[in-house]
Amino acid sequence: MSKHMGIVAALLLSVATPALAQDAAPPTADTVVATVNGTTITLGHMIAVRETLPEQYQALPDDVLFNGILDQLVQQTALQQSLGTPSRRDALIVENAGRQHLSGVALQAVVTAAVTDESLQAAYDARFKDATPQTEYNAAHILVDSEEKALALKAEIEGGADFAEVAKANSTDGAAANGGDLGWFGVGMMVKPFEDAVLAAEVGKVTGPVQTDFGWHLLIVKETRVAAQPTIDELRDELAAEVETNAVTAHVEGLTSAAEVTRTADGIDPAILRNGALLDQ
Repeated sequence: MSKHMGIVAALLLSVATPALAQDAAPPTADTVVATVNGTTITLGHMIAVRETLPEQYQALPDDVLFNGILDQLVQQTALQQSLGTPSRRDALIVENAGRQHLSGVALQAVVTAAVTDESLQAAYDARFKDATPQTEYNAAHILVDSEEKALALKAEIEGGADFAEVAKANSTDGAAANGGDLGWFGVGMMVKPFEDAVLAAEVGKVTGPVQTDFGWHLLIVKETRVAAQPTIDELRDELAAEVETNAVTAHVEGLTSAAEVTRTADGIDPAILRNGALLDQ
């Protein structure tokens, strides 16, 4: 056969190869993609790695991801083999990691079943069925370093000076630039002495001086309103976390109470957990 005929034959073979591959059985999770000193790596191993990758890596082109994962598994297998028999410490860590993963899988099914539109609505209704309307306050203040100065400024305001202008000129906190405006807030958002003064204040009237750890305050409540109840959509993530926690707690307690558990750790000093040398014995 001439040199050129050999090239033609090679080209024909390369063209025919895909057709032969198409006739082969489709790959499965058990399909072996590599062996390392006799240890097999399967397509299932690769898929499992891909599913645990961060989203940005899963977005890589398929060929880049395929080759990268296969290289990683080959390298990891070779490294694993280089250790020989794992130490007791390493074997226990691997065992614990497997237990942790599988327990997480078990709980994910519980969470998925628990968090539904109906359970979120029930949690929302339970939270607000007996809730009393809450008042919010729109107030401003002036903060100074002494009671004497606060009283002097209060006299100026009662004599006709504008509260906001006095705040801009004299207040020592960050709200001064906005005339001492604190915006809207509810109960529990301010330090106690200040909050008590706000609750007792008459709308539109200067109150104080009030002492807190920050200094001496004059304050004025500009208006009040009934706080709007948050919608279920605004609380969806918070409610979902609450439902998840309750479902997981109930499920775990139910499983462990039904299991035959024998605890034999009585009498062991808890400080022994610090003794890592036991794993080397």
